[in-house]
Amino acid sequence: MKNLILFLFFFPSATGIFAQQDSQKQALQAILKGQLNQDIPGILFSVQSGDGQIHWSGASGVSDRVSGRELSHDQTFRIASVTKTFVAASILRLWEEGKLSLDDPISKYLTPEHAQILQQDYDLEKISILQVLRHNAGFFDHTHAPVFFEKVLQPGGHEWTRTEQLKLCVEAGEPIGAPSEKFSYSDTGYIILGEIIENIVGKSLGLAIPEILDFENLGLEHTAFEGLNPQVDQARIHQYLQGQDTYSFHPSMDYFGGGGLLSTTEDLSQFFLALFHGKVFKNTGTLELMLQPVEYATAPRMDYRIGIYQIEVNGLKAFTHAGFWGTQVVYFPSLDLAMATNYSQIWKGRVPPVFAQALTALEMEK
Repeated sequence: MKNLILFLFFFPSATGIFAQQDSQKQALQAILKGQLNQDIPGILFSVQSGDGQIHWSGASGVSDRVSGRELSHDQTFRIASVTKTFVAASILRLWEEGKLSLDDPISKYLTPEHAQILQQDYDLEKISILQVLRHNAGFFDHTHAPVFFEKVLQPGGHEWTRTEQLKLCVEAGEPIGAPSEKFSYSDTGYIILGEIIENIVGKSLGLAIPEILDFENLGLEHTAFEGLNPQVDQARIHQYLQGQDTYSFHPSMDYFGGGGLLSTTEDLSQFFLALFHGKVFKNTGTLELMLQPVEYATAPRMDYRIGIYQIEVNGLKAFTHAGFWGTQVVYFPSLDLAMATNYSQIWKGRVPPVFAQALTALEMEK
């Protein structure tokens, strides 16, 4: 990335690199267009640097296959599991405020009804909030139950409750292991964290998270839980699953902490920059805790920390989270650079190709 760093040095500007270099915008726009095919009708993308020199958002393709409406860079989409980064950050903020201890057993914060459901298979006194944050509490993921997507895909969809999903966790699968024994990604764990937030704050998750993280101060004007902000809702694009339009799928399938937020690529890249620039947490040690690696007897496929995980793109270390519907956000510490994307249909592979291609294009522009 030496070329990119040199480029930034020789082209400082209060209005940003891309305001001066049309070739930069054209290169990135061409990359977005190149992502489109018969399966992927649209893509959204944003890139921002911490110093403000790079700040660009773009789109290519259509928002809706039926209408053929052109996709706009400021449209919103279901970010699915990227919501987990917001949930984790909210739990850590409550910890900073002394409203919970990360070592507390989750039994302390669950409703009696939900505790009764889960304790059929799990010793809730031995499962800590920290273990749930790191996906090593041993919870079976209720979304892995075949009946889950059978209900999601049925005509007319299905309106879920948190209670129903917790029951599915217990009825459809067995515990993955003892607490802290192994990593096993679980939406169930994060809907439990969502309940913990609601019970501490006394508000629904959709109201609590923007308040805890101070969305207004972070400038996240286009990020909200679905159904709570008409402007954000009306800007939502159509997202596809194996060619099927999921626009009418009920948001409750992914709403209680494992997912639920709508956002734009610009807001997501902005949030990751804020996270790494000390604007989300009060103490620098909190981010260090969030990024602390976890050791296991057998290394897991995903290097998950707390609501975020580490990957490599073009040989560069990056912190990231992805969402089921085709969303991913990355932050490159060595470049102080954040990128976010949403493919209208989930990409193949672990990391969407647009990130590596964007980095390469920036290097080649020097």
